[in-house]
Amino acid sequence: MNPVTCAARVAGKPVSIKEIDEREAALRAGNRASALPRPGTSEGRQLRRWLTQLAVAERVVTDEAAARGLSGHDAPGPDEVLPDTAARLEIGSVAAATLGTPPARAVFAAVTAAVEVSDVEVAAYHARNPLRFASTGSGPHGWRGRPVAPSLDQVHHRIAAYLRAAARRQAFRLWLDAQCAALVELAPGYEHPGDPRQPDNTHKH
Repeated sequence: MNPVTCAARVAGKPVSIKEIDEREAALRAGNRASALPRPGTSEGRQLRRWLTQLAVAERVVTDEAAARGLSGHDAPGPDEVLPDTAARLEIGSVAAATLGTPPARAVFAAVTAAVEVSDVEVAAYHARNPLRFASTGSGPHGWRGRPVAPSLDQVHHRIAAYLRAAARRQAFRLWLDAQCAALVELAPGYEHPGDPRQPDNTHKH
């Protein structure tokens, strides 16, 4: 690997430092530029490492879509895969960012197609969270009444869908992590931000 021009390789194919420079420049030209760390600082180098993680993860997903012949024509929509902020936090910022295109979401659908949840898991969730899908009625003067816990039968399908979606996000994140570990080689200075061996990692135990 040539550290002068190459930040990483994905399955032997280079990800240029120029690409990382361009990604950083685009961020710094945006409306959140004032929140970004100054270039050349420890935090600035960590930002570049994160951008490298994003670049290689996107390359992994793009290559997988090409290998599977997935155009994204029948891919789920963005809100189906990542319906809210909690889902984005759950899957992680890099994995979430890779799912912005239809081919990437088609990969998500393909690699998580076999994920299911059991009736036992649904029942256990309902027992722990009886009011999770409760409804509240309105009183005669507009006051909302107390929520009424629905029966398991009433909300089984909603709980199953909720748990299945969470399990699919977890499965995709684990798949992406494994693919990156197998296919990605990072240059010195472009290590994972959380790698304890790189000098800018400040997360200590």
